[in-house]
Amino acid sequence: MSNKNYDELSFTTRAIHVGADPDPASGAIEPSIYMANSFQLPYDPSTMNWSASEANIYTRNGGVNQGMLERKVANLHGGEDCVVLASGVAALSGLFFTKLKKGDHVIFSTVTYVATYRIFNELWCDKWGIETSIVDCTDIEKIKAAIRPNTKLIHFETPGNPTCCICDIEAIVKLAHEHNIEVSVDNTFSSPYNTRPLEYGVDYVVESLTKYINGHGDSMGGAIIADHKTCEAIRYQAQVNLGGCISPFNAWLIQRGAATFPLRMQVHNDNALAVAEWLEKQPCVSFVAYPGLKSFKGHELAKKQMKNGFGGVLSFGLKGEHDLFNRVVTHLNIFTSAVSLGNTGSLIVFLGEDDERMYLYPEEFHGGFYRVAIGIEDKNDLINDLRQAFKAEGLETVD
Repeated sequence: MSNKNYDELSFTTRAIHVGADPDPASGAIEPSIYMANSFQLPYDPSTMNWSASEANIYTRNGGVNQGMLERKVANLHGGEDCVVLASGVAALSGLFFTKLKKGDHVIFSTVTYVATYRIFNELWCDKWGIETSIVDCTDIEKIKAAIRPNTKLIHFETPGNPTCCICDIEAIVKLAHEHNIEVSVDNTFSSPYNTRPLEYGVDYVVESLTKYINGHGDSMGGAIIADHKTCEAIRYQAQVNLGGCISPFNAWLIQRGAATFPLRMQVHNDNALAVAEWLEKQPCVSFVAYPGLKSFKGHELAKKQMKNGFGGVLSFGLKGEHDLFNRVVTHLNIFTSAVSLGNTGSLIVFLGEDDERMYLYPEEFHGGFYRVAIGIEDKNDLINDLRQAFKAEGLETVD
């Protein structure tokens, strides 16, 4: 591990250099892939801590590429430590499994990723006896009213998936800590380039590295950024003994992608704002949800919390029936109909009325909507692609 001090360097420089020192054995200036299941043990293995993350023993316990990536992600978030697991959902599950026990109460936001919704609304309630409350976390008074003596955690996203709602991180942390409640934030939609929740006093940050930090749509990973003691507990419980480890190859791919992450993220920010502003002017569009729009309900709070931009995801609806959404997608040339976000290429997915979380969304979403993950193509090409797809279905557009 390098002893270099990167603290005074910019975010962009740290994204390149932290955790990516030249290989001491070969002199290679780019990290190698350490595709080994196990590593040579010392003379007397009985002296070892077999679950220690810093010791290379067995890749399920942690590996060289994982360690490099963990140092980088922790640094970019301003965190003390980081655990990287196999996916964003593995990271969420790992945090919740480690921190919660039977009888604990969790408050989670009405707008959350579907796996989080299922964990707290279905799976863990039935299997583990965790009590949960679904609360509109954009309303601090509703959170306050939901607190119980056994409330241990408040979990929300910034922005929320898929409505892009904005929660007041600082206010929620203040309320939670007054009641000895911990706070976890899923920062995937924002990324540490735009928002670093630890700066607002959040206890735990979870992020899908699959998305912006990787940025190429070719590997999966998830991270929990927290204090060292918590990270060691997660490593022992969720990684070593539940087995949610990331492969060395995926860790290497994400490490490689992270070097260009700040440059890409600024383009995602700029492109998404341009597309959202164009969509907002179109007569055929029923609504646009994007934190960068002045008309968006949480815009002023987003400006405070999202320092470099508003992310690459937006949602919008059309004035028309269900199948119109599907037909428009068939005319798109640049956008690909697919889930996920943070790719170099733009993605679009139609979420119809059957979405299991639809009852929790604002009314304008109830007729179905698109979730759009804007890529890093030329923004004018993206706008023109949407324009021609609308026109192909006879929808009115304006410049």
